[in-house]
Amino acid sequence: MIPTLYIVIPCYNEEEVLPVTAPQFLQKIDDLSRAGKISGESRVLFVDDGSRDKTWEIISSLAASDRRYTGIRQSRNRGHQNAVLAGLMEAKDKCDITISIDCDGQDDINAMDEMVDAYLDGCEIVYGVRSKRDTDTFFKRFTAEGYYKLLSGMGVDVVFNHADYRLVSARVLREFANFKEVNLFLRGMFPLVGFKSTSVYYERHERIAGSSHYPLKKMLALAFDGITSLSVKPIRMITLFGLIVSVLSFIALLGIAIAALCGAAAEGWAVTACAVCFMGGVQMLFLGVVGEYVGKIYLETKARPRYIISERTEDRRPKP
Repeated sequence: MIPTLYIVIPCYNEEEVLPVTAPQFLQKIDDLSRAGKISGESRVLFVDDGSRDKTWEIISSLAASDRRYTGIRQSRNRGHQNAVLAGLMEAKDKCDITISIDCDGQDDINAMDEMVDAYLDGCEIVYGVRSKRDTDTFFKRFTAEGYYKLLSGMGVDVVFNHADYRLVSARVLREFANFKEVNLFLRGMFPLVGFKSTSVYYERHERIAGSSHYPLKKMLALAFDGITSLSVKPIRMITLFGLIVSVLSFIALLGIAIAALCGAAAEGWAVTACAVCFMGGVQMLFLGVVGEYVGKIYLETKARPRYIISERTEDRRPKP
């Protein structure tokens, strides 16, 4: 059976780039359909993540011009990960496979051909992986690759140099819907679902138009969420560090006591002050890490909705 594909595209303030990349996504649907790889009922699904510009108006105009364009709008900005999730959950009962991709044109859409081929060969998840990072600055390349290694060291099952460009079957999405986490890190969560998977490698391009809406602050927040949402190793490392410091402190106190019994006076108030300040700083840092986990538990127990869809382009179409 020929599968139906939904290309899921999160958008936030993308009025400059959307008119350029939207026809490219539709052209890819046409190419794959003519090749007999996907159904003619395949769609391009835009997810407006509470944009403040004319993004939703553009999406609505596209949907009115061609039925293969469709879109949903979130009630407010909830972040990239929630926007991707909203699109995937919207599509899972309407198609056989989804491909999530950003709308800025940086990810090579031609990699979709290999992704669909891999699905037809039996893979349920196909990860889009950057083959190299030549377009990145040294700082971004060093920190990004270091972060993936750190995640692996923390025990997180993550695909190296993979972001959120991936093919996922509806079968996987139905199982993924059972994951109820509020704190989302999708690139680390999909490997937990299992099923047969593979990777497709591609070169990333420069952004076609507009500017990035993912500054360093958001990147760091996502990075920290990835660690604390999928690994408890930081807590265990804190426990181990505390144990080591306690043992060393006990040995030091024992040495001071022996020295005092032998008539040697312990001196050095500056060293003592530095040691106290150091331990105080370490304790505050560790309390912050523990507090981050407690905060995530607090948010999870509230079980608030991860996204709220306020409007669909179908609602604007005239009834037949």
